[in-house]
Amino acid sequence: MKSAYDIIIKPVITERSMEGVADKKYVFEVARGSNKIEIKNAVEQIFGVKVKSVNTVSLPGKEKRVGVHIGKTPAKKKAIVTLKDDSKGIELFENMI
Repeated sequence: MKSAYDIIIKPVITERSMEGVADKKYVFEVARGSNKIEIKNAVEQIFGVKVKSVNTVSLPGKEKRVGVHIGKTPAKKKAIVTLKDDSKGIELFENMI
């Protein structure tokens, strides 16, 4: 069984993702094999919050070229986690504003 720290890889800190913090929407990079229920339980366990919904986006890898060599970046999966109205915010994101 995967632990919560195996499912949540890292937070995504960009201008676009920080716009959703006011609406209690937080973006995380998650393990590609994880589902919405596992992501919800992991966020609740790690940060001690109540999750309202989880939306996921699978991003394919991009082809990159260095000289004559062509490679590919790894595919990723992102999760947009929305918290309930009565839940506290995630301090990691709150300190970035």
